Amino acid sequence: MLAQIKASIDKFRQRPAFFIRNTFFSYNDLGQTVSRIRKAIEQHALPSERMIGFLTYDDFETYCSAVAVLFTKFAFVPIDPANPLDRNVSIIEQAQIKTLLSSVNDTNIRTHCESRGIQFITTSELQHSEVTLSLPEVRQSDLAYLLFTSGSTGVPKGVPLSRRNLYEFMNAFIALGYDINENDRVLQMFDLTFDLSLMSYLAPLCRGACVYTVPPGGIKYADIYTLLDEQRITVALMVPSILAHLRPYLDEIRLPDMRYSMFCGEALYADVASDWMKCVPNARVQNVYGPTEATIFCLAYDMSRKGSIKNFNSIVCIGKPMDNMAATVVDESLKPVRRGEKGELCLTGFQLTDGYWRNPEKNREAFFTLLEDGVERRYYRTGDVAFVDGEGDFMFAGRLDHQVKIQGFRVELSEIEHHAREFASTNNVAAVASDGSDAGHVMIHLFVENFPGRVEEIERYLETKVPKYMIPSEIHNITAFPLNVNGKIDRRALLKAVKDRQG
Repeated sequence: MLAQIKASIDKFRQRPAFFIRNTFFSYNDLGQTVSRIRKAIEQHALPSERMIGFLTYDDFETYCSAVAVLFTKFAFVPIDPANPLDRNVSIIEQAQIKTLLSSVNDTNIRTHCESRGIQFITTSELQHSEVTLSLPEVRQSDLAYLLFTSGSTGVPKGVPLSRRNLYEFMNAFIALGYDINENDRVLQMFDLTFDLSLMSYLAPLCRGACVYTVPPGGIKYADIYTLLDEQRITVALMVPSILAHLRPYLDEIRLPDMRYSMFCGEALYADVASDWMKCVPNARVQNVYGPTEATIFCLAYDMSRKGSIKNFNSIVCIGKPMDNMAATVVDESLKPVRRGEKGELCLTGFQLTDGYWRNPEKNREAFFTLLEDGVERRYYRTGDVAFVDGEGDFMFAGRLDHQVKIQGFRVELSEIEHHAREFASTNNVAAVASDGSDAGHVMIHLFVENFPGRVEEIERYLETKVPKYMIPSEIHNITAFPLNVNGKIDRRALLKAVKDRQG
């Protein structure tokens, strides 16, 4: 991968590498900026260090910082400066970061760093450098990056991915048939602490393409559509909730330049996917799936333009494992179930992390081994409910943590969402469960965005579709769903709103 990026810098010096805030940056700019940041890292970081942190601003120096670290023997840790200082301090301490890169002279974090002997390097102030890039002497087992995700205890948990994990992903991605080249224009809509961003900027740089970033703030879906349309984007990986916002305009949207359109990060619904395919008449449209622990994504499903889109409860199929990955579905005893039976989706293969960062208890919960054909394979428990259909495709059926027990019955909140979505003709529907006032009593709250009728109509419809114990205790019609930084529905915010109402 690094050899490919270096080759792009050497071959496409005058071609654009990034388009950020209406400004183009060339591959020569990329080579020079990466060279001077790498030089600063090697001058200041101690050989004993493993991690180099960087603050994730939406600017050229920040992207160059990530690439520069990969060109050293260190691993990078992206840190969002918009997060609370306490959270970022926790990440810095857990990762034992001694060198922190920032394109902006962030006073709060700089003060924290200097008080603890951490070097704070302002990358935008470094002196000019010629392109001097050589490939680092690293092993496949060496870490490439460490991402921190939300932990159930409130403390961020780290997911370390190795150079091999990333290398195997890039190979498997190309093996899917993605022929990206120097003429492509690739969308990058994700926060840099979210692993989908890595595919969105590293894969294009390997092929000499240009990366088009979405500015933070503003109306995200509007900014994305502006880029798609005005810049004639040819490759885009997006979260499905973007389509929910664009849906009122899909009859008017035409993007004939789009070659590859991918969706990942949350459930994609077949009806809106079908509508989107009309907007991108020349594109290959694919639903991809994978948790951070399995390096970006590791299953893929091509949506055919002939016939129907394979789905379950309107959720598009997540397909089959990519090269050098495998998946299985297990029961509560971690035994594989028969084809067609639901259970927990588990993953194994070369893209799988070795385990959470300094968290043996979480590792015991999340990983296990299965003996298959005389070989022990290590699997990761995704927490997703799935089954395998007759053609060997994996079908997503919800989340284990979206399952609740009501009156002794196991309830899939995704099933309630499916029927509500069907009636309300909107994709923005979410069911969350909260503890009621009585001990052991669970209440279901259904949220629907901008429903034009009365919520009682939804309730009466659900009564014709699901058992009485699955009828929501309350149905909320809200103007707009809260979204997290990556455009996903923020279910935690919805649950917090419920708890605040309950007092």
